[in-house]
Amino acid sequence: MSLLIVKNISREGPGLLQKILDENDIHHDIIDLETGEEFPEPEGYSALMVFGGPDSANDTTEKMTKELEMIGRAIDSGIPYLGICLGMQALVKTYGGSVLPNDIKEIGFRGEDGKPYSIDIENKHTGDPLFNGIEGPLKIFHLHGETVTLTEDMQLLATGKYCRHQIVKVGEHAYGIQGHFELTPEMFTLWLDNDPELMEMDRDELQKDFELFSEEYCNTGRKLFTNFLKMAGLL
Repeated sequence: MSLLIVKNISREGPGLLQKILDENDIHHDIIDLETGEEFPEPEGYSALMVFGGPDSANDTTEKMTKELEMIGRAIDSGIPYLGICLGMQALVKTYGGSVLPNDIKEIGFRGEDGKPYSIDIENKHTGDPLFNGIEGPLKIFHLHGETVTLTEDMQLLATGKYCRHQIVKVGEHAYGIQGHFELTPEMFTLWLDNDPELMEMDRDELQKDFELFSEEYCNTGRKLFTNFLKMAGLL
C-alpha cells in the first residue's frame, strides 16, 4: 500500500500532507517533474496525488501530454486521485472538460473585496466522504489564473465567489481542488521567496493573513487529506 505524489514544480509539494504521512508511517514516493524525473507507471500504487505548478493543462509539451495520460490511466484503473490546482485542471482536461482563463487571477488569501477567499460546499454534496468532519465555508489560499468547465458527468462539490469551480469530482474516486490547503509555514516562506506573482504582493500582509487563518486553515487541510487517505485505504 503506497501513495504516489507528483510535483510539477519543486516548491509545490505535499507540505501539510507530509506531516500526516510521517505521523502514520504511510509509504509514499515523491516524483519531481521539474528536475526531470519521469512520471512512473501509476498502476502499482494505491493512490495518486498531483500538485500545482506554472504549467497549463492545455500545454502540448511532452511533459504535460504524458501527465494527462498517466492521470487517465490511474483513474481508469480505479486508483483514487486527488489533484491540487494544476492537478485539478489536469483531471478535468483528461476527462473532456476545458481549461480556460478565469475572469480574474486568484492570488493570496483575500479577494478583490478585501475579504478572505472562501469556498462553499454544495448542499447536496455535504455527505461526500471527502468532507467528513468538515463544514463550510472553508478559507483557502489561491495561486491561479485559470479555471475549468465541467462535463455533464462531473460533479461540482464546492464553489467560490470569483472562481465558481473550486472542488470537483470525476467518477467515484477522483477529486480536484482548485486552491491550496497544503501550506505549512516553511512552504509558505519558500513560495514568498520564489513565486513571481507572490513576490509582487505585500509580503507582510500575506504573512499576517497566514498567521491569522493558520489554525482554521491547517485543520481543514488535515481533515481533507486524512479523508482522502482513508478513502484510498491508506489510513
